[in-house]
Amino acid sequence: MLIDLSDGDKTKMRSVGMNFKPEKMGGSLFIQNKDPIFHMMNNSRIEILDMKTALNKYHGLKKYYWQLIDPKQDEYTEQVFKDFHQGYFIRVKSRQKVTVPVQACLFIAQEKLSQNIHNIIICEEGSELNIVTGCLSADYVQEALHVGITEMYVKKGAKLTFAMIHHWGEKIKVRPRTVTRVEKNGTFLSNYICIKPVADLQMSPNCYLNGEGSIARYNSFLYSYPNSAIDVGTKVFLEGKKARAEVVAKGICSGGEITVRGYMKGAAPGVKSHLDCKGLIIARGGRMRAIPELDAFMPDLDMTHEAAIGKISQEQLEYLEARGLSEKESLSLITKGFLDISSMNLPFGLDRQLFDYLEAL
Repeated sequence: MLIDLSDGDKTKMRSVGMNFKPEKMGGSLFIQNKDPIFHMMNNSRIEILDMKTALNKYHGLKKYYWQLIDPKQDEYTEQVFKDFHQGYFIRVKSRQKVTVPVQACLFIAQEKLSQNIHNIIICEEGSELNIVTGCLSADYVQEALHVGITEMYVKKGAKLTFAMIHHWGEKIKVRPRTVTRVEKNGTFLSNYICIKPVADLQMSPNCYLNGEGSIARYNSFLYSYPNSAIDVGTKVFLEGKKARAEVVAKGICSGGEITVRGYMKGAAPGVKSHLDCKGLIIARGGRMRAIPELDAFMPDLDMTHEAAIGKISQEQLEYLEARGLSEKESLSLITKGFLDISSMNLPFGLDRQLFDYLEAL
């Protein structure tokens, strides 16, 4: 139960957008280690269940479970396939538009646990849904592994806004594996934030824009620390006529390594896409790489990319210092401006929480 969580654990959960007044949310599911510890549905238009319950209720979810991701894709997907622990199932009914966010929390509170998660999200035809997921470990957990498999289905004319916020520990390894399929005139908006220490993060979400007029937009904000390794890539396959995609990744390197990858495949007439990778290196001893890639198969398309890595300009620092800010305060203000969350169009309230999250940098 949520009442059994320590004040420290609750504070950390709030830092990743979790709301401890769940009656104000569309629905809530909190999973600690391998078990659900809280579940609430506040809206009859939405269904939110733990995955084991959903698999039993819907006879294995044969149309959706392990349909977008090959369980033998790599050692981590195979690990979840062979030793599945839990996950969340979220579905919004056809033509229902739910603007109040649904929240899901995946929490590691056990030393050296390998948390094996499988999630499924379904937006039925003409529906709309906002989801906020927080993934984190307790401060007292030194070493652990989180493997998260997520399959998302955005059906004809539906819209899904999906925010994922990570707050792990300095020795936690994280391996999300996500695939999204978007049908005709569907829209998928993804917002990802990882600006707290993590030992080793590797993820490369795939999105298949199968339907005509389908849309995907990805925003990722990353901050690396000494001894961390972050490798984040997004792959979008534009396979429907006039599909649209935009991928924006911003990273700040204060040590360790950040690799930002982007791949877009244009395979239908009239598609448009843009990749934008920007990085700042603010400390010696770090490394940042931007690797954008465009792959075109049609003459009638428009695909662009830009990548830039640099440093904070001395002129900016001197300007702020001349107005009374210390060098540290000036550096902090510039980095927060670089990681501007206003472009994410987050649900009301969550933007305030994330601003506080950035204030703690």
